[in-house]
Amino acid sequence: MATRKAILTLEGEAPIELDILSGTMGVDEIDVRSLGSKGYFTFDPGYLSTASCESKITYIDGDQGILLHRGYPIDQLAKESSYLEVCYILLNGEAPSEKEFEAFKTMVTRHTMVHEQITRLFHGFRRDSHPMALLCGVTGAFAAFYHDALDVNNERHREITAFRLLSKMPTVAAMSYKYSLGQPFVYPRNDLSYAANFLHMMFSTPCEEYKVNPVMERAMDRILILHADHEQNASTSTVRTAGSSGANPFACISAGIASLWGPAHGGANEACLKMLEEIGTVDKIPEYIERAKDKNDSFRLMGFGHRVYKNHDPRATVMRETCHEVLSQLHMKDDLLEVAMELERIALSDPYFIEKKLYPNVDFYSGIILKAMGIPTSMFTVIFAIARTIGWIAHWTEMYDEGIKIARPRQLYTGYTQRDFHTNLNKK
Repeated sequence: MATRKAILTLEGEAPIELDILSGTMGVDEIDVRSLGSKGYFTFDPGYLSTASCESKITYIDGDQGILLHRGYPIDQLAKESSYLEVCYILLNGEAPSEKEFEAFKTMVTRHTMVHEQITRLFHGFRRDSHPMALLCGVTGAFAAFYHDALDVNNERHREITAFRLLSKMPTVAAMSYKYSLGQPFVYPRNDLSYAANFLHMMFSTPCEEYKVNPVMERAMDRILILHADHEQNASTSTVRTAGSSGANPFACISAGIASLWGPAHGGANEACLKMLEEIGTVDKIPEYIERAKDKNDSFRLMGFGHRVYKNHDPRATVMRETCHEVLSQLHMKDDLLEVAMELERIALSDPYFIEKKLYPNVDFYSGIILKAMGIPTSMFTVIFAIARTIGWIAHWTEMYDEGIKIARPRQLYTGYTQRDFHTNLNKK
């Protein structure tokens, strides 16, 4: 609500009065919507100082290292709940009762299979396609198979689509992996948890029984929880922008997947593993640490610090505990994991890292966990997409519940002024 006013003074013109809005948490914001009618627009590349929407879902305070989902701290959710419980909270705003959760879990579990013709769709892709390309394409193609509930103005249709996306995303993700290996698709099992079902579809074959390790199951569940939503990031903003036109939800989520694919967003943990591969062995770490400290060197340590969190990443604390649980369980001896652990030790003790607050972030630890579990780097961002699907759905749903207006950013034009055209082509 507006409680105060900001006065914009322009030379030679009357002052412009703007409302100052206050949320339940966070900094106050100046409402600049009226500027357009007065012939002015704000210039904010990347929207770093612009709130594009009002939301009740997720709150971040980067300076204090706070991340809340519907008011619940992320570390409490990661330690005390399951991914599906977090999904319920993000969608509905409140923690479920036992009865509500059982109904929700049953609905998700019983919609994990995909239309059988979708399995044939995969065969139109090359075997060496990146799994994110497959996930992006197949998710967008869902609209051709589940077109019975695509009226975005129908609340029941939005609910049906939300369950379909949440339920089927792990299935399509696992199929993308199996297709790249030339292995048969593994169908979902309703007796397994959300995380265990995904791991089973990833690693089991028809040849022999596969049992999901409970430590790996819990690790995967936490990875999903810690990546479920992160406020108005690039991919979530993309989903909202696509959705603002009234596009079908499968197209919107596909757009979100495409945005997530970028190395500056969802590809960060994949980039982190590539960095560890470049370093190679523990004895080379000092050389790379010095390079990282050199402003004139192009080398950057991936997985340290965060664009939003200026202190510590609250997700990283839980992910660090999980990382060490997994490595302890697997008793692995691996050069890259040894490099990662030594880098972690240095980052937590070296004055340079401490002064600049370059702590290991969630991408650093999740990349190590996924590698230890035997998941290839090409699947890292795919798993991120599985987790973030619920965040995208929650924001897409909220946008329709609150009322939408099509996104139409302005620009600062710096091209030619109007000029006459004369062809340079010879006409015969």
